[in-house]
Amino acid sequence: MSRAVIALGANLGDRGSTLRAASTAIAALPGVRPVASSREVESTAVTLDGPDTTKPRYRNAVVVVETELRPQQLLDALHGIEDAHGRTREVRWGDRTLDLDLVAYDTETVDTATLTVPHPRAAERAFVLAPWLDADPDAVLPGAGPVADLLAALGDDTERVDEPRLFDDPGRPDEPQVRP
Repeated sequence: MSRAVIALGANLGDRGSTLRAASTAIAALPGVRPVASSREVESTAVTLDGPDTTKPRYRNAVVVVETELRPQQLLDALHGIEDAHGRTREVRWGDRTLDLDLVAYDTETVDTATLTVPHPRAAERAFVLAPWLDADPDAVLPGAGPVADLLAALGDDTERVDEPRLFDDPGRPDEPQVRP
């Protein structure tokens, strides 16, 4: 089994419900076992031209899973979940009902026409780092360093949403938990 980190985001529709439904679908994938999840955060939309406060705000989260799937197989399964939630790919970095990014896969490096792991911009995005750190306080972005250090250097401009984690985390029994 390999450990994979998946970032979830949405800025259209019922964002929180979409993230919870997507985390349920990820956990139900054959060969995938949920390990940890973050609380949800909100962030300003980022476009090709940079942050855009005129766009709907994003709801973001991270799930950590163990999987038997190889990176491209996992990405293909994530794209299927996006498609099931009405994701379209007309505008690069445009508004979306659901975005699922494979951020890291063990310490592997993958660079193909369809997949780059670790995610090439993860270290630049508080909306990935903050929920990842929430899900896994000891997280390390391969090739970049501890997520806590990366987030401290970048600054956290996200806002925590008052929702439970996306799925139970047995390592945090003192916090309210829900199972999707």
